[in-house]
Amino acid sequence: MPPALAMPPSPAAQHVLDEARRVGLARFTAPDFKPGLIRHVVMFRFNPRATQAERHEVTKRFVALASLSRRPNGAAVVVSIETGPQMSGENADIGLEQAYLVTFRSEGDRNFYVGSPIVSNPQYFDPAHNAFKSFAGSYLEKVVVFDFPVMLTTQN
Repeated sequence: MPPALAMPPSPAAQHVLDEARRVGLARFTAPDFKPGLIRHVVMFRFNPRATQAERHEVTKRFVALASLSRRPNGAAVVVSIETGPQMSGENADIGLEQAYLVTFRSEGDRNFYVGSPIVSNPQYFDPAHNAFKSFAGSYLEKVVVFDFPVMLTTQN
């Protein structure tokens, strides 16, 4: 996969890196660290040479992380993973082709799942997600990631 921090960290990325250093990895990746729903949006542009079968395999393995991503004690890290191809007619997709929406119960679960480039100690990151990144990298041309806390609003 293209290096996530090849450029200087964004303000948000720097905040997360600083927080990991400040609180320590054990706390930063704990399931009860900053509880509340977190959405992790991931979008891919595949390499033009990636076949349809390879693209399908990337998505199949990504979605499998919903059940494969586990803490050392066996606890699930991911609440759900949704996926779909780009289908907007707004012409603002910058060539991105496939999106994934991963939901976590806390920032700690998200931090454990994401691992590198923020967490490099294998005791504190998800080996399944790490293996997926190693597998998928050669099939991807561009990766966009955007995380946000869920703030629910309802219509009266």
